[in-house]
Amino acid sequence: MNREAVIAEALGLLDEVGLDSVSTRRLAKRLNVEQPSLYWYFRTKKDLLAAMAEAAMEPHATAPLPTPGDDWRDWFTDNTRSFRRTLLMRRDGARLHAGSTPTGDLDRIHRKMDFLVASGVPERDAQMAMLAAGRFTVGSVLEEQADTGPGDGADLPVDVPVIDHESAFEAGLGLILNGLVHRIEV
Repeated sequence: MNREAVIAEALGLLDEVGLDSVSTRRLAKRLNVEQPSLYWYFRTKKDLLAAMAEAAMEPHATAPLPTPGDDWRDWFTDNTRSFRRTLLMRRDGARLHAGSTPTGDLDRIHRKMDFLVASGVPERDAQMAMLAAGRFTVGSVLEEQADTGPGDGADLPVDVPVIDHESAFEAGLGLILNGLVHRIEV
């Protein structure tokens, strides 16, 4: 057993039972070890959850970084979509990620910000756009992962439109991007 194996089993447990039911007791049982042996790798459950969040973000954290020839608008939307896809890969992925600190991703974040600024986006606007897009994405995925209804709108009042999660996400992402473009053009 090693740290990576513990994290992988913890993510498997997450997918199986959901975030509310992940416990060190359940994880130890799944690993066929005594619960205190997990403390060798993680001092607290919070440390375990942080490691799980970082590992769950691996697909997004290893996505290609922008290059100088990329159109910043296309990159911004692709990056945000990648973040959404990654959150959706895990049961309760948005809840696991919410509030986590991207310690292993700081260099990548700086490189993304540098790309936006080099593309003509004012630094403060680039920061706020990345923050807004990230929080919007987490919120959208939280709602999507919490949705347990049939999705056909049969249980909604007649005047409430039914919009699928992906369409709603794309509409919101478009609004964020258009707002940023507008700020730059003014």
